[in-house]
Amino acid sequence: MEWKNEIRILAWILVIFTAAYFLPLGNESFEVSLFASLDLLKWYAQEHVVLCLLPAFFIAGVISIFVSQGAVLKYFGANAKKWVSYTIASVSGTILAVCSCTILPLFSSIHKRGAGLGPAVAFLYSGPAINILAIILTARILGFEMGVARVIGAVVFSVVIGLFMALIFRKEEKSKAQEQMKIVLPPEQRPLWKTSFLFFAFVFILIFANWAKPESNEVGIWFQIWNYKWYITSFFAILLGYALIQILNVKWWLVLLVALGVSITAILTANPMLSVIVAITGVSIITLMDFGENREWTLSSWDFAKQIMPMLAFGVVIAGFLLGSTHDNTSIPGIVPNEWITNLVGGNSLLSNFYASILGAFMYFATLTEVPILQGLISAGMGKGPALALLLAGPSLSLPNMLVIRNVLGTVKTLVYVALVVVMATISGVLFGLI
Repeated sequence: MEWKNEIRILAWILVIFTAAYFLPLGNESFEVSLFASLDLLKWYAQEHVVLCLLPAFFIAGVISIFVSQGAVLKYFGANAKKWVSYTIASVSGTILAVCSCTILPLFSSIHKRGAGLGPAVAFLYSGPAINILAIILTARILGFEMGVARVIGAVVFSVVIGLFMALIFRKEEKSKAQEQMKIVLPPEQRPLWKTSFLFFAFVFILIFANWAKPESNEVGIWFQIWNYKWYITSFFAILLGYALIQILNVKWWLVLLVALGVSITAILTANPMLSVIVAITGVSIITLMDFGENREWTLSSWDFAKQIMPMLAFGVVIAGFLLGSTHDNTSIPGIVPNEWITNLVGGNSLLSNFYASILGAFMYFATLTEVPILQGLISAGMGKGPALALLLAGPSLSLPNMLVIRNVLGTVKTLVYVALVVVMATISGVLFGLI
C-alpha cells in the first residue's frame, strides 16, 4: 500500500510541475480570466461571507442543536406525511432570502438531523429558487409573465425533483424509514415556539441585512425597506439579544456588553459590515463561555463553516476563471468567450434551452444578480425559453454549490440532483418558449 501512496504523491508533483511549466503567462485571455476569478473571489468575500454565510452558519447551528430531532422527523423525516414535508420544503424560499451557497449549511443541518432525502432536496432547491425578492424583481424587470413562470416553475421543480430523488434512492430511504421507526426520542427540552423565536430572529437579520438596493428610479415599499434596512436589522438584533437572555439563559450583562461593542463600532465607523463582525464575534465568545448546549451551538456552527467554506472558495475561483465575474455593473470575461454563450442560448430551440440550463447550473449567481445578467443576455438575443431555463437552474445551483453538496450527499446523489435540475429546466424552457 505504501508504494501506491508514493505513486499518488509523484503524480501530484508531476501535475503541479507541468501546470507551472506551461503556465500561459503573457496570454491576454488567460490573464483576464485569472483576474476575473480573483475579482469574483474578492467580491464574494466582501459582500457575501459576513452578511450571508456567517448568519447562515449560526442558523444551521440552531437547527442542529436546538431544534429537536423529533421536530425534524415530524415534518421532514422519512416517515413524515409527504404532503406536509414537501409543502413546507417547497415554499421555504419565501421565508429564506438566500442564494445557492447560503442555503447549504441549512440543508446540511436538516439532512444530518434525519430529514428524508426528498424533502431535504426540495428544501435545498426551493430556498434560493423562490426567493420572494428575486421573484418581484423578475416580474418588474423581465415582465409579469416571466415572474409568474418562475414562481410556478420553482415550486413544481422542488416537489418533482425531491420526489424523483426519493424514488431513485428508495432503497436507502426505506432503510432510513425503518431506522427512524426505532428511534426513541427524548422529551423536548423547550417549547418549539421558543426555538422558533431564536431561529426567526436570525432569519430576519439575514433577510434585511442583505436587502438589495432597488433601481435608482424605483420608489415604494422596497426602497423604503432598503433605506431603513439597518434600523430594521437592529430591531431583530434586539429580539435576538432577548432570545439569548430569556431562552438560552445567557447572562444579561454579557449580551449588553456585546450590544455596546456593536453600537460603538456602528457610531465610530458607520460601517455595517464591521458591526456585524463584532456582533458575530461577541455572540461566539459569550456562547463558548457556556459549557452546555450554547457552547455546542457555536461549535456546531464552526463545524459547518469548516465543512463548507473551503469548497465554496475553490468553487468561486474556478467559476470566475471559466465564466467570468459579473457584479455591481462590473463584467470581466472568463476563459469561455461571452460570444460563445450568447450564440449558444439564442432562440428557443431544445439545444439553446439545454445550454442555458448548463450555464445556469455552473455559473455562480448571488441573490438577485441573475435578473440584470439575464436582462443583458436577452437584449443580446437570448430567447425567453432559455431565459426561464437559466432562471430555474441558476439560482439553485452553482459550481461551488455542487462541490459542497457532494460532501454532504456523495458523488452519485449530487450528479443525479444536478441532472434532474438541468433536465427539468430544459423542459420548462422549451414549453415556455412555445407559449
